[in-house]
Amino acid sequence: MRIKKHLLLVLITAAGLSISACVPQPRILDDAGGIESDKGGPTVALSFARFPDIPLPSGADINVNQTLVFGGGESWFGRLVLSTSHDTFAMFDFFKQKLPEFGWREITSVRAATSGLTFSRRDRIANIQIVGRRLGGAESTITVSPQEAARPLPGSAPALPPPVNRVR
Repeated sequence: MRIKKHLLLVLITAAGLSISACVPQPRILDDAGGIESDKGGPTVALSFARFPDIPLPSGADINVNQTLVFGGGESWFGRLVLSTSHDTFAMFDFFKQKLPEFGWREITSVRAATSGLTFSRRDRIANIQIVGRRLGGAESTITVSPQEAARPLPGSAPALPPPVNRVR
């Protein structure tokens, strides 16, 4: 009976160690803003400088496990996830006030338990979702995508051409 208990304890310990080895390890930003690999070298260059057209709050950290970004400069698109120690109300006010300073035009906003803001700039749309974190602070998910030119809905009447001014 005693041997069975020890064997069971050994099996449970081995299973726990095996499972913990499968959990992805957090990636750490190096001094240059890249992500360090397990071997210590940078593998992905992801820094705040990659997003010059989006205001980023002080003390924000990029959640590299949830961020998926393509391109760079003022034409990047994808999902940028930020964690901050600021609460949801402060983050809402920050984006609502600062995005217009970067040339973004507000389309709509909703302040709630999960807040949302939508902005447009040139040929892109930015949607920001802000949620509180359990241990304080907020997580902001900024999704930027290309904006397609407006087209009439199928089955709708075609737009009329502008009136012609005739001089007689």
